[in-house]
Amino acid sequence: MTVAVALNHISVKYGRLPALDDVSAEFAAGSLTAVAGPNGAGKSTLLKTIAGILRPIKGTLFTNLPPGATIAYLPQTANIQRDFPMTVMQVVCTGFWSGVGNVHAITPLMRTEAASAIAQVGLNGLENRQISELSGGQFQRMLFARVIVQNAQIILLDEPFTAIDGETTAKLIQILLNWHAEKRTVICVLHDLLLIKKYFPESFVLAGKCLGSGHTHDMFEQKLLSFDLDMVEIQTLDEHRQEHHPKEDEECVHCHDH
Repeated sequence: MTVAVALNHISVKYGRLPALDDVSAEFAAGSLTAVAGPNGAGKSTLLKTIAGILRPIKGTLFTNLPPGATIAYLPQTANIQRDFPMTVMQVVCTGFWSGVGNVHAITPLMRTEAASAIAQVGLNGLENRQISELSGGQFQRMLFARVIVQNAQIILLDEPFTAIDGETTAKLIQILLNWHAEKRTVICVLHDLLLIKKYFPESFVLAGKCLGSGHTHDMFEQKLLSFDLDMVEIQTLDEHRQEHHPKEDEECVHCHDH
């Protein structure tokens, strides 16, 4: 297995507040992995650390990128300013930023590639629309188009399907599956366990610490990922250990009950 991303005993803090504590993980090249966990589990922090936005206070991070390859990062929509006076085409073209810097202009070829990406996400005809006029689903499609033009080898997505309709989710899921087929490494933070179970072969369960990682089917079998009516339940590490290694007195209680 070729490793695309490896975290070795990573810890990250916001001031004095720990966000990640001694997290180790490996993401294989070409893998499609869902990152799951409760609110405040450090999922967004994990992606920001891999993207190089945050620096861990201890531990090491390894990213295996071919020469010239890049990492694309799509943050949560809630953290993006939507009233900035830019058009859809202008935002998508910012995906070329690493290649042009702040000196060179966007080339006609880049505009052609951006238009192709906009069409791929179903926004053709809206190239000159102000982003403040977009619906939530249109805005998310635009962000995916920006990722497409980056042509990155490692793609990090933070809750990309939140508050969008089913049609948009289906279209964006297909883009993820296309990236996976192209052997790109995709790491996606998700809360929807139905999507995880259906589309993501690998899962990484996080709650400040790594609770488990591997095949998604195994994560459900071990009940690290589980359904509780219509609510998502991520078991804590202690609960998981308790279930699989109950104390002797509790075992006796269960025996008496039966």
